[in-house]
Amino acid sequence: MPKSYTKLFFYLSLFICLSISFTQAAEVKVISIPSKKMNKEISSTLILPDTYKDNDQRLPVLYLLHGAGDTHKKWNSATTIAKLVDEYNIICLCPDAGKTSWYFDSPIDPNYQYETFVSKECVEYLDKNYRTKANRQYRAICGLSMGGHGALFLGTRHKDVFSTAISLSGGVDIRPFSNKWDIKKRLGDIKTHKENWEKLTVINIIKELKDNELSLSIDCGDKDFFLEANRALHKQLQEDGITHTYLEMPGKHNWDYWKKAIVRQMKFIDKQFKKSPEGKKVGETVKKKEGKVKENKVKKENDIKKEKIKK
Repeated sequence: MPKSYTKLFFYLSLFICLSISFTQAAEVKVISIPSKKMNKEISSTLILPDTYKDNDQRLPVLYLLHGAGDTHKKWNSATTIAKLVDEYNIICLCPDAGKTSWYFDSPIDPNYQYETFVSKECVEYLDKNYRTKANRQYRAICGLSMGGHGALFLGTRHKDVFSTAISLSGGVDIRPFSNKWDIKKRLGDIKTHKENWEKLTVINIIKELKDNELSLSIDCGDKDFFLEANRALHKQLQEDGITHTYLEMPGKHNWDYWKKAIVRQMKFIDKQFKKSPEGKKVGETVKKKEGKVKENKVKKENDIKKEKIKK
């Protein structure tokens, strides 16, 4: 083949590859979801896979919750979530939940009713307006930091809505942080409203779970300020015989950690979505650190722990 034709073929192939990469991409858009509970419209980021426009297929949904101080836009701007939506062929909704709602229906502030918004109003809106698989088996909820608390909080309290809940660096016990992140604006001061704090912190709520009612994954960095709370939750779940996955990886409470965490957790989510609607038991808890495998209790050494969780 003449050199001129070889070059022409090369550039034509390159053009086709680039065209495909630019045209086959998830659609990211901001939508407004009405909240009757709060009497307002709330902006949320919706990510649809590239395949959505080409067929009539119904798809699973991941509800992805932001952390304190962020908005619905942050997940898409800071991670590869749009690419992951394409890769796993799912719908993803990133609802806005106020800067510091903590995903509660605040007992003291009617303007912060985000438990109802996320677990009811968002779900109903998506099921009505988009081609979702409107079944709990095909709904997962995941979040980071405040959103990690929110994912376990909403997943546990609404097991009829979600089948899978994942916490990334989650504030799974809010009580030690009574003066931070506006939590007392949502629940009242811990000294005068202790009951609210006790009944609405994840580490207490999750005691209501029975084994295999909810597929659980807990993921936290070994230098995260929420690490001890996550370890305490892991230990409690073990003692209560609740099947779950626990991962403790090198990292801090930042986007460097969460960008990697969402990639590995998508594999967990995909696995849950591919189960039969009746579901199957998830049989192991994993603790990862620095690439080694070792059966043991939680330690500060760099190791990976993998064990069966049984009743």
